[in-house]
Amino acid sequence: MTNIAVIVGSTREGSFNRLLGNAAIAALKEAGANVTDVDLATFDLPLYSAAIEANAFPADAQRLKSLFAAQDGLLFVSPEYNGSVPPLLKNAIDWASRPTGEESLIALSAYRGKASAVMSASISPFGGLRGLLHLRQILSTIQTLVIPEQVLVPNAHQAFDAAGNLTEALPASLVQMTANRLVAVAGALAA
Repeated sequence: MTNIAVIVGSTREGSFNRLLGNAAIAALKEAGANVTDVDLATFDLPLYSAAIEANAFPADAQRLKSLFAAQDGLLFVSPEYNGSVPPLLKNAIDWASRPTGEESLIALSAYRGKASAVMSASISPFGGLRGLLHLRQILSTIQTLVIPEQVLVPNAHQAFDAAGNLTEALPASLVQMTANRLVAVAGALAA
């Protein structure tokens, strides 16, 4: 079975990206994946600093890195902050990218050779597109294969019903299509 982690870059109560992440989790399970829901609020990650890293690699950074390393694929659901990636998500990505133990500086053991996918929900009419462009660049730099499919949910404040389900057929079908492709690509890379 293909292992996929879903990482939502928002811990805000009532987050539209959390709702989108929940839809992605359901779609990934339907596609046959074993899914790990990564709640970044449960990780005590200081802002990345080489000084902190040199003094003592944070235990939760190692826990996050190990969790990512155990996956075949990673699905990032990210809000857009000022046209880019939120600091919570960027910091988590950065900590998990750092070498530990006897790894070289470019080991990228939590990421290299894995498939990844991106999704975003935003109250803007662009659905978080600008932030996903930056996120794609980051994920490519750390050696993940970012699949071309993605999900953008514009006007997110109107896109979900009271139960947290997407109300429009197009974004709902894109979630399933993206989940299917991520599972297929991650499984093929892991084989």
